[in-house]
Amino acid sequence: MTLEELARHIGMDARTVRKLADKGRLPGQMIGGEWRFNRAQMLDWLQREMHTLDEMHLRNLERAMREQDSDRVIGACLPLEGIELNLAAKSRASVLRELVRLAERTGLVYDAPALVESLEEREALAPTALPRGLAFPHPRRPLPYATAEPLVCLARIGGGIPFGAPDGRLTDLFVLVCANDERQHLGILARLAMMFSTDLPERLRELDDAEAALRLMLETESAFVAQG
Repeated sequence: MTLEELARHIGMDARTVRKLADKGRLPGQMIGGEWRFNRAQMLDWLQREMHTLDEMHLRNLERAMREQDSDRVIGACLPLEGIELNLAAKSRASVLRELVRLAERTGLVYDAPALVESLEEREALAPTALPRGLAFPHPRRPLPYATAEPLVCLARIGGGIPFGAPDGRLTDLFVLVCANDERQHLGILARLAMMFSTDLPERLRELDDAEAALRLMLETESAFVAQG
């Protein structure tokens, strides 16, 4: 992709993209005096660095990925059956397996072994843990054959476990993301990054009821949509 194509693709001003590339923050190559970007490398970068983007850039990215007239990104993907506030897992490997078992409860998973393998591959590349006790595990690449439709699952582990968080904190809140294509994948991750930048994590930790957790997730998303 050219610099201009990348800017349009991720909803970022071309001048900002150029500054990031010139500073070496984007995985690009200078060819014939012009920046060129590999789509797969940019997907990896966005997944890894999305939590460092400010709200304006997250909103622009999310809008660029979103289908028209689809304001309910998380609400459309998070079923009640995909919420477990007492996940039985005590290690990184068991968390990934239990998250996939949770996803299977929804009846939307076609290929659980492939999903587990893909999640393990992504964590081996770089942890999906974020500051504040959060993690958004997801395949490195969307798996269109693994689930019937885009799926988000929410889980909490009492006390948390080591999951490679950059702030060294234990991770207790996990949101599994299973998308069918790249646009869905990035759009869901961007929406989650915005939602969880609020006091949502702390409020989720106070709940013990899956229905209440679902209501809180939907209310938080609705508040962001209302802000435009």
